[in-house]
Amino acid sequence: MSHDKAEEGIPAEHPRHQLAEDLAHPVRFSLVAALAATDETEFAVVRDHLQVSDSVLSRQSSQLETAGIVRIRKGYIGKRPRTWLSLTKTGRRTWAQHLAALQEIASGA
Repeated sequence: MSHDKAEEGIPAEHPRHQLAEDLAHPVRFSLVAALAATDETEFAVVRDHLQVSDSVLSRQSSQLETAGIVRIRKGYIGKRPRTWLSLTKTGRRTWAQHLAALQEIASGA
């Protein structure tokens, strides 16, 4: 909470206003959390870690790609197609801001 505004009689903005709407969905939140710990992760590894179907992960990762939070890279290993997921710079900033807001809310600020 900003003491300057409080001293002036202006209430500080509640930290919930700093939460990222794109991370409100539990699968999107979990996906970004998983990717935050890595540079890039194969789709199947993330799918298994989150315990979701291909279609759920595909839909949620595509929404995060549209929001500029996740990068989806497609390629091949031998003749087998593969998809890799990673956070963009914007995604990492969004994640850090979202976590900071959650921590501030949890601390009762």
